Amino acid sequence: MKREQWGSRAGFIMAAVGSAIGLGNIWRFPYMAYENGGGAFFIPYLFAMITAGIPFMIMEFGLGHKLRGSAPVVFSKLNTKFEWLGWFQVGIAATIAVYYVAVIGWAMSYVGFAIDQSWGTDTNAFFFGEYLKLGDNSPTSLGNWQLHIAIPMALAWAITFVAVFTGVKGGIERASKIMMPLLFIMVLLLIGRMIFLPGAVDGLNYLFTPDFSKLSDTKVWSAAYGQIFFTLSVGFAIMLAYSSYLPEKSDVSNNAFMTVLINCGFSIMAGVLIFSILGYMAGEQGKAITDVVSGGVGLAFVTLPAAINLLPAPYILGPVFFLALVVAGLSSHISIIEAVTSSIIDKLNISRKKAASLVCGIGFAVSMAFATNGGLLLLDLVDYFINNVALLASCLIELVILGWLIKISDIRAHVNRVSEFNVGIWLEVCIRFISPLMLAWIVGSNLLNTFENGYGGYAQNELLLLGWGLTAALVAVGIIINLVSRPVRGTTNEQEGAA
Repeated sequence: MKREQWGSRAGFIMAAVGSAIGLGNIWRFPYMAYENGGGAFFIPYLFAMITAGIPFMIMEFGLGHKLRGSAPVVFSKLNTKFEWLGWFQVGIAATIAVYYVAVIGWAMSYVGFAIDQSWGTDTNAFFFGEYLKLGDNSPTSLGNWQLHIAIPMALAWAITFVAVFTGVKGGIERASKIMMPLLFIMVLLLIGRMIFLPGAVDGLNYLFTPDFSKLSDTKVWSAAYGQIFFTLSVGFAIMLAYSSYLPEKSDVSNNAFMTVLINCGFSIMAGVLIFSILGYMAGEQGKAITDVVSGGVGLAFVTLPAAINLLPAPYILGPVFFLALVVAGLSSHISIIEAVTSSIIDKLNISRKKAASLVCGIGFAVSMAFATNGGLLLLDLVDYFINNVALLASCLIELVILGWLIKISDIRAHVNRVSEFNVGIWLEVCIRFISPLMLAWIVGSNLLNTFENGYGGYAQNELLLLGWGLTAALVAVGIIINLVSRPVRGTTNEQEGAA
């Protein structure tokens, strides 16, 4: 079966950037910067981008392009014993897909709420009470199914399904070419309005004023590396799948640099937007910025609706902002599902249409668990373990394999052969030493902290079942597939794969 290809370089870049830019860029990066020294955070962040983000992206683009396959195919071709890691990464992607779609559904609902500020003045009570109907639930006691949450989630699945079903060139590339420029335009328009609000400059000063004393804090460096790995969609099968669709003559180095730089630039743009709003909000309420800012889901669905209430023309700016969240979320969701779908195509040798229907059908059914009263709590717990344990461990194992168990110089030679400019020995130094050492420290710290302190006040049985248990199950499934089935070799022959 002939492997699909991107129709243009711009289409691939837009799709890769669309995968990397997600909801986390808009709320997670600004909060991470604020928590870790403001302007000083950009120093370890840029260092992490150069020593981890760019080398990792070049490596995954090079691997996908050289070996022509999804994550299981790539690792199987390196050594059949490594195929389990590909399936572990696919499992991570599939898990993220089924809960990430819930947040997209919330954002879709909020586009409508923003038109007339249906959330009222107590945005906290509206989000957790009226909208999510979060009562005395827990991650293992989900309560009732909520149709008003399920409907927008179903719409998000439908959009993703159409994009993946119609293929790389016809669906994903076309969607990305529309979504990404639209997202940048919406964010720029919002910034153009927000930075002129009273108090906006105070918010930007808070974001960009450096607290250099934080540079001696190892937690800040950990946060910077963690943010880079979270935001770039590396380590969980996406970029390997996307780069496998590149034509034989593709500028891998340039593509990787552009993807990372556009993503990180967008994160900084999002910081300008969020802190302009929070500076204005602090001035209007007579509070310090430290009293109005909050992280995670709360920032997008509690703090920002409260800020939108204070804005001039909220019925215009509010819907545009949440539409931007929807577009960012959908572009990432499409890429996550493509990573899973391409692996199923390669393993079962079935058509794209059958694989997309299978993956989206099962994904939709499982995701309905997040359209319940306790869906937010389930999401919070699963997200923590998938991102802070499974994903970072996957990245670390991949770095060890590529840095020490195979010849990373072969990947660098392939990248240099097809690229306009050569990458030097720094790539190998970063892949073999700097990135794995930093990542080992981050993973070790996360594991120790979670073992000792748990997470979020959840019961021990919930942590064991939905946290440690889920992570272990993903590893076990990968190993079982690796042991009991023939190695997956992809949809193209070995000669083409080695091109």
